[in-house]
Parts: sequence; C-alpha cells; structure tokens
Amino acid sequence: MIHILTTFLIFVLILVSLFMVLVVLMQRSNTDGGLGSAFGGGITESAFGAEAGNFLSRLTVYSAIAFFVLSLGIYMLLLAQHKKPEQVSDEHMLTVTADAAPAEQSAPAEQPVAPVQDEVPAE
Repeated sequence: MIHILTTFLIFVLILVSLFMVLVVLMQRSNTDGGLGSAFGGGITESAFGAEAGNFLSRLTVYSAIAFFVLSLGIYMLLLAQHKKPEQVSDEHMLTVTADAAPAEQSAPAEQPVAPVQDEVPAE
C-alpha cells in the first residue's frame, strides 16, 4: 500500500514541478526582455487582466509550497518503508543468536558420568 501511495505522490510531484516551471516562464521579467516575453508574457496579461503578475506570483508560491510538502511527504514515506524490514530482521537475528549460544556451552556439562562404585568386587 505504501509503495502505491509513494508512486502516486512521485507522479503528482512531477506534475507540480512541470506546472511550476511553466508558471515561472510565463511571468514577465522586470526589464521586459526576459523569457517571459519570449514565451508569451503579453498573452497572460490579456488572459488574466492587469493583475496577471500578482496572479502568476501567487501561483508560483503555491506550487513551490506544494512541491516542498510533496517532497517531504515522499521522503517520510520512503523512510517508513525502509525501516520496517530492518526491524523484523533485527528481531529475528537476536532470537537466533540468543538460542544458539547457550546450547553449545551447556552441551559439555551435560555429558553422562559413569556411576561410582564404592565396593570393589571380590575376586
């Protein structure tokens, strides 16, 4: 389940990244000679009105916030996904080591001892 959620969030992160690049490129630069005019900076003003700069700036801020939140969320999911197998294997390793060590040490002490006879047989 975590793997499917992580894959979906990575896909959304890629979409947000592409959207943020497009929004930044659509903005008009301060000197009116940047990439904003090359990619249709005047078109955004005619589509969104005179306040297109403020609108695109807000879109940039919101997409940047979404990018960082998604990145942090994916990191936390991957961290949780990789911690689970280590905990199971550590517990299993401790159990095997704890059971095997005392069995080898107690084996020589439990060897049968021949009964001692107090009487010497008469010949």
